[in-house]
Amino acid sequence: MTDPVRVRFAPSPTGRLHIGGARTALFNWAFARANDGAFILRVEDTDSERNSEDSLHSILASMRWLGLDWDEGPEAGGAAGPYFQSERRDSYQAGIERGLAEGWLYRCFATSDEIQALRDAHREQKAHGCWASPSRDLDPATAERRAADGESCVLRFRVPLGEEILVRDHIRGEVRFRSDEVEDWVAVRSNGMPTYNFCCALDDDAMRISHVIRGEEHLVNTPKQILLAQAMSLRVPDFAHVPLILGEDGKKLSKRTGDTALGDYIDKGYPPEAMFNFLALLGFSIDDKTTVFNREELLAHFDLKRISKGGALFDTAKLHFLCAEYIRHTEPAELAQRLQPWLDQAGLQPPSMDSEQAGSDSASTSRKPWLETLANAFRERLGLYSELPDKAAFLFSDHVEIDDKAQKALDAEGAQDLLLRLAEALEQEPLFPPADWSAWIKNQAAIMEVGMGKLMKPMRAALSGTLGGPELADILVLLGRDRVLQRLRGASVRS
Repeated sequence: MTDPVRVRFAPSPTGRLHIGGARTALFNWAFARANDGAFILRVEDTDSERNSEDSLHSILASMRWLGLDWDEGPEAGGAAGPYFQSERRDSYQAGIERGLAEGWLYRCFATSDEIQALRDAHREQKAHGCWASPSRDLDPATAERRAADGESCVLRFRVPLGEEILVRDHIRGEVRFRSDEVEDWVAVRSNGMPTYNFCCALDDDAMRISHVIRGEEHLVNTPKQILLAQAMSLRVPDFAHVPLILGEDGKKLSKRTGDTALGDYIDKGYPPEAMFNFLALLGFSIDDKTTVFNREELLAHFDLKRISKGGALFDTAKLHFLCAEYIRHTEPAELAQRLQPWLDQAGLQPPSMDSEQAGSDSASTSRKPWLETLANAFRERLGLYSELPDKAAFLFSDHVEIDDKAQKALDAEGAQDLLLRLAEALEQEPLFPPADWSAWIKNQAAIMEVGMGKLMKPMRAALSGTLGGPELADILVLLGRDRVLQRLRGASVRS
């Protein structure tokens, strides 16, 4: 019988959730869900000087936005807690005392400058193996007395010499390290707080983590954590190191080449489903042709063997394609709900609503069909939710900004007369817009003895100020009879 799958995502609350961290969280979540396992959120908050509540709340909110729910962790609880490292100091202290007693931890009194000098000299001499701390062979009793007298020191892990450290990686296969090339790493800082590698190995064992799925940059930490686990007779989890995310310049994704925090994309109106799909594609594929897939399809195919070793390109063109694709296939009622905050943020209310009505329940109910019509009219024309206010501004204003191409259409010979005749015909219609708009406008063109283009272009220009945008039938519905007639007549007398 195999152990149950238990994976963890362990962010540090020192900033917003990075795109790479979001992708790592997604892969862990998917692996847990695809294998009937548990997804655990553990907060690595040992850096007390940089931690913040705002960062923690931002990380949790970003994960929820992406649709990543956790089975254990902050706000969820669980039997393997606490899930904040700052609350697990007793277990770390027990490990520290054991390490000093058994000798695999030792006190190092060398200053950071002295250690750097050792590294530099070792590099210049091209010496074999790794540099050695001058405190490595210090008598433990002497070291303890010096520490008791107040001399500052860190605790280093005593890396055994002449051993091979084997990492069995689900993505990279067998990766071998020589212990001689691994430095005696700092396990406990001079302030008494354990470091990442020390806490990580102990917590993974205490929380019964079966698989550690994380970024490739952590591969160098793996031999250190394996050595600590072996020294303490802890269970060594399986590992899977996912590829780096590369910017379009082929280098590691950085702020120089674009946004790196998930919150930046949330703030700019990216659909969460599109970002979920896109992040899943950063190193993973269902097959060689499928680009668009939902959560259920991802979980049906998710396997660590499908994750590539090579760097994953952050292709912004593909991301924008996915955004437009998901917006286009969102039902109007759902899309209206998602778009409304962006209209509210821009101060845009349906034209029939004044500021007093806008906050009432009846106003909210009456505006719903209008907003759904708006969403349906624009869903083929949006790449981001945040684009709507600019694209739809002409529907919310009494004044229409006319661009150059639209003005040219309005200035065309006979255009003003056609708009007046069109307004008269629409005013006489009992239904607005006419029930069969396409047939109606074709009939008007025939009556006026002009081609459809000569009638439709100035009409669109007068109503929206541009020659692009939604279908004219939708514009008529959204503007309403009075404003349509007003704009057609106003354009006919515009100088």
